[in-house]
Amino acid sequence: MIFITVGTQKFQFNRLLRSIDSLIEKKVINDTIVCQSGYSTYVPKYYKTVKFLSAEQYGENIKQCSLLITHAGVGTILSAKKLSKPVIVVPRLEKFEEHVDDHQLQIAEGFNKKKLVMSANAEIDSLSKAIRQVKTSDLETYKSNQAVFISKFEKIMNGIEKR
Repeated sequence: MIFITVGTQKFQFNRLLRSIDSLIEKKVINDTIVCQSGYSTYVPKYYKTVKFLSAEQYGENIKQCSLLITHAGVGTILSAKKLSKPVIVVPRLEKFEEHVDDHQLQIAEGFNKKKLVMSANAEIDSLSKAIRQVKTSDLETYKSNQAVFISKFEKIMNGIEKR
């Protein structure tokens, strides 16, 4: 199952949903699709969407998916990477009124450089190529630095307490 999520920001991401529809029509995608479409207005022909999911449903879809296709939301990306799921990131763009600026380009680029995700744009050729490549790619697993952060934070707090 491919899980597609566009997040919960009050912006549409019709461009991605249209491309997924086209890729299903062209038989590039044959998997079952579960799609959280948020505030998007596009109604797909070849798959069903749900506007929003509960946290439980969302987490279950990430656990069950064989591939996650998502906007460049850090929380979404990390949720999937913690479960070693392959992720294709499609950044929302300001010029299409998908967000207030293009910060998602930097997020996608950062994760892509670390080989944690494959980055694509919502154009059919780019997304099709990413879907084919992600199946054979060696994406890195996510390694949290949380323990390092907590250790440094504790040292700072202990220093404050001793004053």
